[in-house]
Amino acid sequence: MAELFTDPGNDAVVRLPPRNFPGVLIQGDSLSIIRADIAEIVEACGQGDVGGAREAAAILLSNFDELLARYTAALKAHDIPIPFYQAP
Repeated sequence: MAELFTDPGNDAVVRLPPRNFPGVLIQGDSLSIIRADIAEIVEACGQGDVGGAREAAAILLSNFDELLARYTAALKAHDIPIPFYQAP
């Protein structure tokens, strides 16, 4: 049975058996938005629009930083070790 470590939102932290560490469940519509954001970066790069690509990439990175912070907070709240190196 799956274990839920956050509220069941668009990016729930869930552990599936037999995994040792939880993962992040991303809803299909949110996954589609991420894909569109990446496509925007690729398109901007293809057009030589470095500034536009950098801006879109910065927004995407910020969103992933928030997601990673939610993930690590959920693990810490449940006394689960973080399965990757975190810079101090």
